[in-house]
Amino acid sequence: MDIEQARRWLGTALDEARAGRDEGGVPVGAALYAADGALLGRGRNRRVQDGDPSAHGETAAFRAAGRQRSYRGTTMVTTLSPCWYCSGLVRQFGISRVVVGEAKTFHGGHDWLAEHGVEVIVLDDPACVDLMREFIEKHPTLWNEDIGHE
Repeated sequence: MDIEQARRWLGTALDEARAGRDEGGVPVGAALYAADGALLGRGRNRRVQDGDPSAHGETAAFRAAGRQRSYRGTTMVTTLSPCWYCSGLVRQFGISRVVVGEAKTFHGGHDWLAEHGVEVIVLDDPACVDLMREFIEKHPTLWNEDIGHE
């Protein structure tokens, strides 16, 4: 995948993450792109806003994309390394590629995805890192709840 295209697509996910932050939620955003580059769906973590523990950014983008006959060739773009729940979604539906904005503040399941044939591109984008570091510093209890740590 072209890295410049990956960075452009990350902009969509980053817009979602910032919107989530502005709503008082966890700033993780995602977007699902078709093989031809069309945006299928976008979303953000809404666990806090909706009181729904399953409302992660990747699942929101996946749901917004609607039913697809196949997910082969699609790319999930996410501002943060996907948790196990979202990594499972990628594997379950055969999403071909994951673009990760950053994996410095949270190292989720992207290595496992790569080991199972998913193309993974980690951008370590400074804007994504800064967004998460600021959030974690201001809201450590909420962050630990989000990642399943007590």
